[in-house]
Amino acid sequence: MARSADKITALATMSDAQAMQLALTQANLAAAAGEVPVGAVVLKDGVLIASGRNAPIESHDPSAHAEINALRAAAQVLGNYRLDGCELFVTLEPCAMCVGAMLHARLQRVVYGAPDPKTGAAGSVVDLFANPQLNHQTRVQGGVLAGECAGLLQGFFQQKRTQSQSCCSPLREDALRTPQARFCSLPDYPWDAQYVSDLPALAGLRLHYLDLGPQDAAQTYFCLHGPMAWSYQYRKMIAELTAVGHRVLAPDLVGFGKSDKPKKESAHTLHWHQQVLTELVERLDLNNVVLVVQSSSQFLGQALMRSAPERFTEMVVREQAPPADSERAAYEAPFLDRGHRAALRAFAALLDRPLES
Repeated sequence: MARSADKITALATMSDAQAMQLALTQANLAAAAGEVPVGAVVLKDGVLIASGRNAPIESHDPSAHAEINALRAAAQVLGNYRLDGCELFVTLEPCAMCVGAMLHARLQRVVYGAPDPKTGAAGSVVDLFANPQLNHQTRVQGGVLAGECAGLLQGFFQQKRTQSQSCCSPLREDALRTPQARFCSLPDYPWDAQYVSDLPALAGLRLHYLDLGPQDAAQTYFCLHGPMAWSYQYRKMIAELTAVGHRVLAPDLVGFGKSDKPKKESAHTLHWHQQVLTELVERLDLNNVVLVVQSSSQFLGQALMRSAPERFTEMVVREQAPPADSERAAYEAPFLDRGHRAALRAFAALLDRPLES
């Protein structure tokens, strides 16, 4: 975005957090365009004069980082390649290329959100701003809205990994996979699928889970569905919890929902399901977790808490009303024939007795 100098509106001076929110808006625009979600804005005397988002893919330009695009727009607004008195806000620690451009532009100050441990040139890998031999010194500050900035990036790359896994993950010969078409247009279940298949206990089976809300939330809810349902069961609770800032995990046990489904009932033991869930909790490094279960899955929930007691704070038993007639098709979507229903038959017997040691 660029505006001519005579159209710059005199606004109240923004705080760093407000300016970074504007950069996050640009980052979201980048994500919507399929680019890595990084955004930047330039302020002059506390007034927004230009913005830019990551666009190297669509522009076929390796230099089209958010910072470069914002610098170019600001230079056009001011009619000068020197941006004296200007501040640049960017959601990710700038790389060496962008730092070089910032120093040439004579920026007064640079503020970034999340650190970049791979290419960050403001202290994470190198600190080009700190070189005393350079003829211009630009002040730099990091960590402004770092959680939001990092969360946007993490969500973007997780979605990319999920898309790759869903396209490329092979299916074991002894398992079935519900066709994706069965899950299209389910009411109140708009979330993108996430999969993992490299947990040791899975042995190549693919497990589906939802991971929604901020990654750095103070409280995480781990919702374990009942023996005749799947993560769809928690759709309303998920929306309520994420709306108030909680993180929510809702896996589909193997044999249920969008997860792979072993064809034989003998593949299912409560101890094995507990091990899969424990490894998922460890993989995602979940802490301060409230475990939400159905009364019919308390045995599995108790075993999960015993396996990682330091990660869980409490277990909440939440009864679910039987699905209404209008919901029945959605609840039954994963289980299209007898082979896909092996886990339902297995759990009917397993949950009648305590977890085996």
